[in-house]
Amino acid sequence: MKRPKWKGFFTKPENYINQTTNDSKKISRNSSIIPKFINQTFQVHNGKIYKEINVTKDMLGHKFGEFIKTRVEFEFKKKKKKKKK
Repeated sequence: MKRPKWKGFFTKPENYINQTTNDSKKISRNSSIIPKFINQTFQVHNGKIYKEINVTKDMLGHKFGEFIKTRVEFEFKKKKKKKKK
C-alpha cells in the first residue's frame, strides 16, 4: 500500500542533520530519497551487511530499499565433462 501524498515523504529526522564528519551514513530502507540527498553516499542494510549507495538525480522520490538486493542471485552449478576412456 502506498503512502498518501498529503503525508509527504518518509525520512527520519536524524537524516536531515548535517553530518559532515562521516563520509557515509547509515539509513533505513524505507526512507524516501529527497533532493538534499543528491550526490551523497549512504549505507543501506540488505539483511546481512551494509552496502553503499550513491544517490543520483534519477533516484528522487524512490525509496533506498529499491536499489539494494536482499537475495543472492541463483545460478545452476556447471557440470563437469566426463573424461573419455
